[in-house]
Amino acid sequence: MHSYFSRCNSIRVDSGYWVLYEKPNYMGYQYILNRGEYPDYQRWMGYNDCIRSCRMIPHYRGNYRMRIYERADFGGQMIEFMDDCPNVYDRFHYRDIYSCNMMEGYWIFYEHPNYRGRQYFLRPGEYRRYTDWGGMSPTIGSFRRMMDFY
Repeated sequence: MHSYFSRCNSIRVDSGYWVLYEKPNYMGYQYILNRGEYPDYQRWMGYNDCIRSCRMIPHYRGNYRMRIYERADFGGQMIEFMDDCPNVYDRFHYRDIYSCNMMEGYWIFYEHPNYRGRQYFLRPGEYRRYTDWGGMSPTIGSFRRMMDFY
């Protein structure tokens, strides 16, 4: 998107859900936005006004299921979830998630409890290390299902 503009000062989403990325090729900080107006980057919880790539989140109507692991490559303790989790430590007893298997549905990981901090959009698939979902560290405080509210 850099060829179109160098800074992004506001956004209007007319329909659907979108993932915006700070860097080209779907890299860097991620911001998940739904329908609405965002007059400045703080409104979309942005760390700066730099948006270099984006993609629409496909519609999904189905079940949600994932497994998280305390170690890379699906090692250590595992727990399966089918619903939102506002505080990972309360349910998993670990602060870090090193790998996960998103079996059904789209999910959002948040850096801090109660759906705050950096966001990570995860599609169905295997994530052997936190860097596979774009994480800067394995610390995940909460997560929720990407529900289809169209």
